[in-house]
Amino acid sequence: MFLVGEALIGDGNELAHVDLIIGDKEGPVGNAFANGLSQLSVGHTPLLSVIRPNLMTKPATLIIPKVTVGDLEDANKVFGPAQTAVGRAVADAVEEGYFNGLLEEFNADLEEDEEPYTIDELVEDIVINVSVFISPAAEDYRKIYQYNYGATKLAIKRALKEYPTMKKVIAEKDRGTHAIMGFKAQKLWSPPYLQVALDLISMDAVEHVINSLPKRERIILEAGTPLVKKFGTDVIGKIRELAPDAFIIADLKTLDVGRVEVKIAADETADAVAISGLGTIESIEKAIHETQKQGIYSILDMMNVDNFVDKIKQIRPDLMPDIVLLHRNIDKESSLAEAGGDTSNMTEWGNIKDIKATIKEISGREPLIAVAGGVTPDKVEEATEKGADIIIAGRYIIASKDVRRAAEDFLAHFPVDPDNMRVVLEEDENI
Repeated sequence: MFLVGEALIGDGNELAHVDLIIGDKEGPVGNAFANGLSQLSVGHTPLLSVIRPNLMTKPATLIIPKVTVGDLEDANKVFGPAQTAVGRAVADAVEEGYFNGLLEEFNADLEEDEEPYTIDELVEDIVINVSVFISPAAEDYRKIYQYNYGATKLAIKRALKEYPTMKKVIAEKDRGTHAIMGFKAQKLWSPPYLQVALDLISMDAVEHVINSLPKRERIILEAGTPLVKKFGTDVIGKIRELAPDAFIIADLKTLDVGRVEVKIAADETADAVAISGLGTIESIEKAIHETQKQGIYSILDMMNVDNFVDKIKQIRPDLMPDIVLLHRNIDKESSLAEAGGDTSNMTEWGNIKDIKATIKEISGREPLIAVAGGVTPDKVEEATEKGADIIIAGRYIIASKDVRRAAEDFLAHFPVDPDNMRVVLEEDENI
């Protein structure tokens, strides 16, 4: 048996973060328990959890400090409130029936002539290893105790319930935040989005536009090609200073040496890089490979590409772009209509749903589709209804005398922000 649990509770310097494993004394968890207690390291001396001095908990529980204990003051925080918190949390978890499900599993595996386990026997056969985080800056012993008690108890419950499910992890991976990070790493997990193209050549103008835009999750920022050409990729970092939590696209229109350009943009904290679809397949694949390596989005810009579906089909399935950018092509729709073809799914940017289906058939995953080219607010709903995920607006917003109002003209056609109505609770955990 090897069960893993984790919990973070509290805030400020007294915040508690607990990682723990539960397992048999005779298994790897038991070995780790014995090694931890007998092989000490400077500043990270493990200790047994106790209810009070001379009364250890059952199951036997080993506390391992995550942060180096530098002096007696740090040691007192661990040997006092944290040790008591973990000990009482373990004891309360047993008393409140947290381990009853595990006991039932043990007994279900017994032969008919074997006596069933009791809870007293179970807690003698298992151990718990708990890693605790105590900041050297923590001062309030009451909070240290309270937060570590709650975190330990919750981590035990989660371990025994094998929480979280994979479904939960997938649902939360792009929307979660961390209490200590200080910023939110944005992902495009819930389209549609409004991409504001900062096709400007003045940093004063960039600052004015960014400061004027509504504070909305659905807005993403693009460091436009003219801006990057004038100021270099350093401009991405400057935009990041103005909008720390924004999703920022570097519109490099990379044609060659894409791996180098992608890395440069990623080093400046770009969340996505635009690669030109006019490049060779080899150049496109190398650039997309580098975005995957850097952990950022790849955008394949199909400007002036005659048959972009054929181009996409030549790309390796594992190197498909995350986003395909389509530009206005009214002639294509007109030609199809004149020939008597079905134009019900056609837009100024082509048949978006068909493009998505083609890429999904090749790679197994559906890309996001961005549309650009003189887009105005009155075209938003048609574009999104026919499959567009990102609406790119440039002059309508950045050239407006009232940037905020111009952006809100678009946002009026968008749903509320993804997490706007969400209460951040572990709503799938049984109460």
